[in-house]
Amino acid sequence: MRRKVELVARAAALVLAGGFLTAAGSASAAETPAAFNTLPPEIKALYVGVEDTIQPTAFDNFAMPPKPWKWCHSESYQGNPWRVSVTNELKRLVGLYQEKGWVSGFEMSDSNGDTSQQIAQIRAFIDKKCSIITSFAGSSTALNEVIEAAHKAGIPFVTGAGAVTSPYAVNVDSNYVKFGYDLAKGIVDGLGGKGNVLRVEGIAGSPLVAQQRAGADKAFAEAPGIKVVRDVNGNWSPNVTKTVVLQVLATNPQPIDAVWTSGSEARIVDEAFEQAGRPVPLVSGSISGDALGYWRENPDKFKFTGGALMPSWTAQTLFRVGVRVLEGQQPKLNIIMVPVPEVKQAELDKWYASCMTKDSVSVFPVAPQDPLPDSMMDAYFVKPAPVALFDYSQTPDPCAAK
Repeated sequence: MRRKVELVARAAALVLAGGFLTAAGSASAAETPAAFNTLPPEIKALYVGVEDTIQPTAFDNFAMPPKPWKWCHSESYQGNPWRVSVTNELKRLVGLYQEKGWVSGFEMSDSNGDTSQQIAQIRAFIDKKCSIITSFAGSSTALNEVIEAAHKAGIPFVTGAGAVTSPYAVNVDSNYVKFGYDLAKGIVDGLGGKGNVLRVEGIAGSPLVAQQRAGADKAFAEAPGIKVVRDVNGNWSPNVTKTVVLQVLATNPQPIDAVWTSGSEARIVDEAFEQAGRPVPLVSGSISGDALGYWRENPDKFKFTGGALMPSWTAQTLFRVGVRVLEGQQPKLNIIMVPVPEVKQAELDKWYASCMTKDSVSVFPVAPQDPLPDSMMDAYFVKPAPVALFDYSQTPDPCAAK
């Protein structure tokens, strides 16, 4: 009981603190779990600026379900190619275990942005006695009660790409405060510290949006010559992004020198500016196949700064952590951070593949190296062991079916 009270109290404190950077830009007064100090320096560095989100693990003495496992996946949104690609790779990996008889089945739900619906779908998974629930949460706090219910039912809950504040979840995440900051800093540097910026955010209410905004706000605040002229939500979706960008361009005659976005819509943004007869700006984001195809056709026009939030490694890290949790390897912390590979304008050729054209909206490049190899992932677990059947070199070729 004391352990539960400690975990819940810490989660409540994180909600009040916002779970992000404090006003001073440093960690909150909440005590960092002792296990954090067992991590090597290069992994500790991944938490800089978000130390106040770290909680103790709730799986020290958790009785894991035996094989074969029933794998259930709760999605909050499948309305863009990136999310669909994540799901496809997760299904492929779980399928390897199904072939071995280690997983009895894979079931997925999609709440399409409705948090209440996602909660109901997770409760249905609990009733079906899933062995594990992996999830892309639609809210950082709204799922906490049902996550605790899963824990009480003996079902581990593992999230990807957007941490929840529940002490009963394991979050496989990246430092999106830092990612948002780095994207904004790339724009600041690219514009020489002066210019107008349009910010196109993802899905309203998503944990990632608030985290990325906190980082971007900090970087832009450091550059008084930068003015954010408008904030809109593009839902990380090509169609929505193009619509909102065109609306902004139609109602804002002032020059826009850069567009801050964290998704895979750089090419869409460029084409919206072209359609509106406006100069193509510097665009931040996560590199994608269609953007690389557009760059190949327009090497002197496409201006990019960002990283590689690839669906392939997102699904892979979620799967691998899920398996390790099921095997009782005991995660040390509630958040397992994955470094985001950097993508530089001068190195776009390293990411480009022959099948990539400006219409390749569902094609995503594969990072040249696993961003979280076993040597790094082992440090996050008390009883580490490699995940059977996983081989990063076997990541599907993005051009194989094209």
